[in-house]
Amino acid sequence: MASASASAAAGPPRTASVDVAGRAVRYAATGSGPPVLLLHGLERSLADWGPLQAALPGYRVLAVDLPGFGGSQPLPDWRLASLAGQVEGVLDRLGIASGVHVVGNSLGGAVAMQLAARAPARVSSLALLNSAGFGGNVSWALRVLDLPLLWRLFLRPDEGLARETERLLFHDPAFATDERVATALALARREGAARASRNMSRELGSWRGVHVGWRRELLAQVAALDTPALVVWGTHDRILPAGHFINAVAALPRARTHLFPRCGHLPQIERTAETAALLRSFWGDPRTGGDR
Repeated sequence: MASASASAAAGPPRTASVDVAGRAVRYAATGSGPPVLLLHGLERSLADWGPLQAALPGYRVLAVDLPGFGGSQPLPDWRLASLAGQVEGVLDRLGIASGVHVVGNSLGGAVAMQLAARAPARVSSLALLNSAGFGGNVSWALRVLDLPLLWRLFLRPDEGLARETERLLFHDPAFATDERVATALALARREGAARASRNMSRELGSWRGVHVGWRRELLAQVAALDTPALVVWGTHDRILPAGHFINAVAALPRARTHLFPRCGHLPQIERTAETAALLRSFWGDPRTGGDR
């Protein structure tokens, strides 16, 4: 297992941007081989994928900042279909027509499922890491984004708040490194960052929890696909509790599943080596169009 210090010390991949429908989308690409697409969570960025990108030699690994987050410009609306369409536009611009292994964490998991539903021929497999879409119960940190005034207070660029929020993401607090706190603080200081997080959160849920309507519709679409799926969770996720993992197993009965003990919301960081091994094994399955 990679240590917190080793993961934090890995240098970030170089980034670039492409224009999709008149809006800049930032991405980081590494390696060559079968294409892999990585999609991050709410209030996050492609930086969450740096350690995993380094752990996947032999693949062309593409991490994308979702619209409105990181270095990507927002869209006029915050529907999952719009975000998935923008991600598909990135694939078009980079000449990746089909056969993509899509990996999504948290919000990125919901976008990954939406992409598979709208363009199933382009998606070889789905890997959902602590993905949104499998339950209504979420942490207070997400519910508060629906509340007037409080959302501004919670999303203000404050170092202490950034550190506490970062610690919520991991079972082992050592992974909430100074570097990751600094990255989170820089993201929070971007113009429009707070409103982007609130708009996206309110599109998907409210102070009561995640809306059931879009979840039910999207999961029905994904369950009807032949796309191979892998569902991964951490037992100590304080953002999307591990009870969602049970729901995922029921919703996608043909999916491979793995539950990491003593792991939080970001297994791609807290369990980098094991997550990479799971993905390589999954992609090596002939059903996924793998290369083994």
